[in-house]
Amino acid sequence: MIKVLLADDVQILRAGLKAVLAQDEDINVVGEASNGKEAYEMAVRLQPDVVLMDMRMPDFDGGYGTRQIKDKLENVKVLVLTTFDDKETVERAMSSGADGYILKEMDNAQILNSIKAVAGGINVFCDNIFRSIKESAPSAVQDPKNFDLTEREIDFIRLICDGCDNKDIASKLFLAEGTVRNGISRLLEKLKLKDRTQLAVFAIKNNIV
Repeated sequence: MIKVLLADDVQILRAGLKAVLAQDEDINVVGEASNGKEAYEMAVRLQPDVVLMDMRMPDFDGGYGTRQIKDKLENVKVLVLTTFDDKETVERAMSSGADGYILKEMDNAQILNSIKAVAGGINVFCDNIFRSIKESAPSAVQDPKNFDLTEREIDFIRLICDGCDNKDIASKLFLAEGTVRNGISRLLEKLKLKDRTQLAVFAIKNNIV
């Protein structure tokens, strides 16, 4: 059972989302928050698997809530569900560590599948957001060689973007899981990135995937 916390300042939208999620027997809504601060505090208490986070909320927005959750609750995923796909909002969500970004215009089945994917460790971006990330890349795309990436590190990046966890990567590359974990940690440090989400954005921007 996937435990989901809803974060949206519009009560009727939370009620609608809760009704949609209730249709899936694998998902259980454990709480509702009206801003980013409430979302973080409830996430601490309830330990959901996924927080479904709106971005624009009063007082403490989704960027604040996402950053607090990702900085302090490493096992909680944040899937942004919002109306806005402008560059500023997307970049705020990504820099805060969001594990995915989808739009409210998506149909119910897509929202349910996105929640399940993020809960399973797969970063989810709808087409609009993927294009926005690509368009925000520098006009001169960097060659991976400019970042001093080894072939093994490029393999790590591609498999992470495919949604593989450390165990999957170890199996595919015939490596020990500890070797993969240490290798990815060194890779993040080399590129000065915080987590796998930022690594996925880096890969998209620089045509590594």
